[in-house]
Amino acid sequence: MERKVFELGDIVQMKKQHPCGANEMEIIRMGMDIRIKCVKCKHSILLPRAKFEKGFKKVLSSSAEGKGSDSAHDEDSE
Repeated sequence: MERKVFELGDIVQMKKQHPCGANEMEIIRMGMDIRIKCVKCKHSILLPRAKFEKGFKKVLSSSAEGKGSDSAHDEDSE
């Protein structure tokens, strides 16, 4: 089985919705436990890594994509 790839700062989609109705979360802390923050209501939740990986569906926007596009833009302007 392929390991799920996610990083700090990524916006991820979860299988279950948050009570506010959103299922988009931002990863704000990673370790043995993962802290995610609801994009809609800004409520944060601390989950064990195993529970997070079970409820994780996909990465909607990666923090690495934002860094890569900025550096490419800087090279074009020089």
